[in-house]
Amino acid sequence: MDKVALDASAAFAIEAETKWPRDLSAALNSDPDNNEPPPWNEVLGPTIDRAEPNGMVVRHGQCIKRWGDTTRVDMTFSIAKSYLSVLAGIAVRDGLIASLDDRIADSALDDGFTSAQNRDITWRHFLTQTSEWEGTLWSKPDLIDRHRQVGVGADNSRKGTHRDLQPAGSFFEYNDVRVNRFALALLHVFREPLPQVLKREVMDPIGASDTWQWHGYRNSTVTIDGKDMVSVPGGAHWGGGLFISSEDHARLGLMILNDGCWNDRRILPHDYVQALSTPSSVYANYGYLWWLNTDRKQYANAPKTSFFAMGAGTSLLWLDPTLDLIVVVRWIRQSKINDWIGTVLAALRD
Repeated sequence: MDKVALDASAAFAIEAETKWPRDLSAALNSDPDNNEPPPWNEVLGPTIDRAEPNGMVVRHGQCIKRWGDTTRVDMTFSIAKSYLSVLAGIAVRDGLIASLDDRIADSALDDGFTSAQNRDITWRHFLTQTSEWEGTLWSKPDLIDRHRQVGVGADNSRKGTHRDLQPAGSFFEYNDVRVNRFALALLHVFREPLPQVLKREVMDPIGASDTWQWHGYRNSTVTIDGKDMVSVPGGAHWGGGLFISSEDHARLGLMILNDGCWNDRRILPHDYVQALSTPSSVYANYGYLWWLNTDRKQYANAPKTSFFAMGAGTSLLWLDPTLDLIVVVRWIRQSKINDWIGTVLAALRD
């Protein structure tokens, strides 16, 4: 890769800094994509002030460019959803989930899947955001994110208004309440806190730091096998979530690009990475809680083989297997991401 072009790309990312304030507790209530009236907008988990823009480029397993403080722990918002996808893969690997097409109701986890609307929901439906789960969790009703749109040009004027629910597996909707319900289902499967599972099964094996944290809500504690455990969210829509550095994101990306392996250790099941980056039958730009670039509709400047973990603000973990490329960028304006991707690709020399 060309050093001068990489320097220019980093400068672009810094210049395109998000307009979000450093105080992210204030940002949660000023984000136009949330569009939530009280009491729905109540923040339930901790927040920390955001850092300055930072990021890194890794190619062929080597970090060749850093900018800003890539070791600084930051809120990462919906990138946590992609980590839940990794945990689902661990559950499959260990036989805790026999098949992603098993109905969750058949596991008799709790009474959240007994209704006619919810009883046919499978693990795959949650992973592809097509569950259409109906209910209230941690004081947030699923209605809060009906009609929600994400991305450049999203129209959330109808967010939080009624929409007739469809059968499970037939309709895509980006809904944080349902993702949090998925996280709770995984907690019941593992029967231990998800951050503990992630540390032992993923982060320690890949050599991640010990600085990351995954916070729940003040009202998300459940009792399993007589022990109180905090159920963590798949984002920071209402605070909490995964607080992590760019360096640790890049290590996770390296494991995924290596087909779920780290050195000689298999972390994810064979073919799971291929599955998580395959378009769902309902929405072609989404896999297993990872955004895809099918037909280059997500970002026109990126190859169609690229896939992304994305969080509001914006933070991005960008992976491309054909280029053997991992890029992390934090706190860049969403409207500038496609142009910035072009600057990274302009630095390629082979």
